[in-house]
Formats: sequence, structure tokens, C-alpha cells
Amino acid sequence: MYRVSVRRDLIAQHYLTVPNPGPEGELHSHAFTVEVELSGPELDEYGYLVDIDDVKAALDATLSRYRDETMNELVEFAGQNPSVERFAREVCEQFVEAASLEAPQHVSVRIWEDDTASATYETPL
Repeated sequence: MYRVSVRRDLIAQHYLTVPNPGPEGELHSHAFTVEVELSGPELDEYGYLVDIDDVKAALDATLSRYRDETMNELVEFAGQNPSVERFAREVCEQFVEAASLEAPQHVSVRIWEDDTASATYETPL
């Protein structure tokens, strides 16, 4: 199985909407690190699983929606707690729509909200 990953950093804001969220219930920023990993058993005729430049461009386009924004104000989080788990799913789904993916069979998006905590969403392609 081949794996290719790309990482990007961004700053975005949110506040949690669960009961008793503590300080996370106040508007605050995170310096998120987003990592997309694609995997599949076969390479193309050029020896690539994917073109890394294409992956970078699709991830940059996806993350531009969230950069310096408050997630609670975005339609995809309307009425939902904007957890890092939900954020990972949204980024994954939007990345898949933006990218040209032929050879990979699986994609995962891992988002670190700080140096010690992350969430991952993964799906077959």
C-alpha cells in the first residue's frame, strides 16, 4: 500500500456549544495543522499515487474557506457543535470534491488543534 500525505497550517476560530464547555465555550483561536493522507495499492504510469502539487492545490483551496474564519458562522456548522471531529469530516469531504483522485482508494484527514490533541476522519474513495 502506498501512502502520500500533505500538511498545511491555518488559524481559525470557534466556540463550543455543548453544555458546560468551560473556557472552550468562549470564542478562541486555534493554530490548526491539517494533514491529508491518500493511500492505494497501485501507482500510475509515472510512478505516482497522486500528483503532490495537485494535492497541495486542492487542500489549499479547501482550507481557504476556513482560514481566519469563525467556524460557528459557517453554514456547514449551523446548529452543530464545531468540534475538531466535525471539522476533520468537513475538510475531508470538501477536499475529495476539489481534488482529482483516480488511483487512491482511501483518504484521511487528521486535524491537530494543538500540540497534543487531534481528530481524524477517513473514508474509502
